[in-house]
Amino acid sequence: MEFRDQEIAIEIGKQGELRHRKVSYPLLVGTYHKITLPGYVFFYDLKGDIKYIRGLGRDWPHPSEWLKRSKGGCWVYYFSGRYTEDLFDYLGEYYLPCFAYQSNSLWRVDPFAEESVQRALAAWEEVPGLLEQHLGKKGPSPIRDLVLRIGERGREALQESARELLRINGDEVRVLPPDTRHVDYEVLPLFIAEGCLYDCAFCRVKSGRSFQSRSRENVRGQLRELENLLGEEKANLNAVFLGQDDALHAGTELVTDAAEMALQSLRGSPLGDRYVFLFGSVDSLLAAEDKLWRNLAELPCRTYVNIGLESGDQDTLDRLGKPLRAELVREAFSRMLDLNECYANLEVSANFLLDPGLPSDHWAELERLLREVAVRPRSKGSIYLSPMRGGRKREHMRLFQPLKMRSRLPLYLYLIQRL
Repeated sequence: MEFRDQEIAIEIGKQGELRHRKVSYPLLVGTYHKITLPGYVFFYDLKGDIKYIRGLGRDWPHPSEWLKRSKGGCWVYYFSGRYTEDLFDYLGEYYLPCFAYQSNSLWRVDPFAEESVQRALAAWEEVPGLLEQHLGKKGPSPIRDLVLRIGERGREALQESARELLRINGDEVRVLPPDTRHVDYEVLPLFIAEGCLYDCAFCRVKSGRSFQSRSRENVRGQLRELENLLGEEKANLNAVFLGQDDALHAGTELVTDAAEMALQSLRGSPLGDRYVFLFGSVDSLLAAEDKLWRNLAELPCRTYVNIGLESGDQDTLDRLGKPLRAELVREAFSRMLDLNECYANLEVSANFLLDPGLPSDHWAELERLLREVAVRPRSKGSIYLSPMRGGRKREHMRLFQPLKMRSRLPLYLYLIQRL
């Protein structure tokens, strides 16, 4: 349904794409509501929550760039690179996500400092008042109902939803697996475990808790509450993140049961394809039963398991404060390759660290792994290099680019992104 009146346009229940695709422009997936006002176009989810903003004026940085609000309440600016460099080569995507919080990005781009972006972030709060001013009692009832709902879903209501999500999960999602980029980080967060097997000194996203699995009752309760919180917006989800830091270690039965329950919950979504994402560690990967991999591969979805390897060099592991032997890291890398060959619907990816200050043997061992995995390049099993901290991009790229050229596995940068 559409309603137009002078300078405004309201479109209800617009159908976007049914699948996520790699494109260099704002891609709207699922069903949404669109409101166009002078200077901006605003996109709302099915609950009436603001989701995207794009400027229309000449002062907007670029027509292919836009703002997105995550379910966790964070704003992300999608920077296109403005055709100055090949972002896809670095990230596997055509855009650079810029965060309003501190992350490990090497790009010194701060769109949130631009006045036009700040004006856009303020403008969405004025939308209900502007609509009331323009519409009055005009327009069909569905249009007026949407305007009323948007007015009820202001800043305070959105903050309360973010707090409710935190309460349901019992913790915040401090980092999402890098493979969630395939669904633009749009996931149902279902926690089946908390804490980590290690207490690595370098880690910036750890919870500080020892590893502990959740009970099935807890997982079921989370799922019920998440369904209530999402409401009709659940129809726009086709992916689940089984949290948190090392969910793979929760074991065959719990991982399988949680994935099946979550996929069942998402069965009504019209979106094509289904996805399950989770983190794992070296120990949980090597300890996992063959039955677990078979179960995951037989699910009606594509499953991505991301493993933190960090380095195959013992001196580097010791400096990082990661309590692992390099032999186990290399064994886990080999296991990852085998799993990716065996199961079509399962993909295991791995993280290594990127920092100019790491020992030379770290780079030599990483290059050996990337070059000697096979006699031919492989399309599965992405390797992500995670910058340890901000720094000069040029110094990091001097390390990344030669590895990218020689790697027989897909190689990208990993930027820490929250929900």
